[in-house]
Amino acid sequence: MDRRDFIGQAGAAALLGTLGAGAQAQTGFQEGRHYVRLAQPVPVSAPAGKVEVLEFFSYGCPHCSAFEPVLESWAKKLPADVAFRRVPVNFLYNAELFQRLYFSLEAMGQVEAMQRKVFAAVQVQRERWSSAEAVADFVARHGVDRAKFLELYGSFGVQNKVLQARQLVERYKIDGVPALGIHGRFYTSPSLAGGDNVPPTESHLRALALTDQLIARVRKG
Repeated sequence: MDRRDFIGQAGAAALLGTLGAGAQAQTGFQEGRHYVRLAQPVPVSAPAGKVEVLEFFSYGCPHCSAFEPVLESWAKKLPADVAFRRVPVNFLYNAELFQRLYFSLEAMGQVEAMQRKVFAAVQVQRERWSSAEAVADFVARHGVDRAKFLELYGSFGVQNKVLQARQLVERYKIDGVPALGIHGRFYTSPSLAGGDNVPPTESHLRALALTDQLIARVRKG
């Protein structure tokens, strides 16, 4: 979803089947059309010898919600030399609240358990949170320690993660989500990789197949 036209858009996540993007490998991807090479490389935080892949997303984005099931399946099958992590963006509605929510869950090791539940609450049940207390009530209903969550939500560590996320969004020049950053050198997205008149499911698979190809390129140096 583009930051310029998200207002008023809505939609429930279309739950996708468990599909392997690797088996759907595409050819003919073109630089400048299906993916972008960054003019200024972005520093990576992955350990030496690992390829860093970032997903830029927002809980406020219905396209991110629809992308999540196939992304989750793909991420679980990544080889050991790929370091994948999500980056909540600092645009679209409720941006900082959603960023703090994500980084608090991450610090508690609860992202895997809660990611799709948060998307469902925002995109399907249409919950609207305006405070840390409201978010804490939600996560507590799903078994997350409320007091610990609130402690992390307001912590310096989470605030630092929010600032780092903003820097990554600026350096990758992300203005729409979902998007994928590959090792500080490339980025793509379902809309870029899919092109015009391609069904969403196919766009998702194409984006991940292209990401696999860019990972392989990084490995080769």
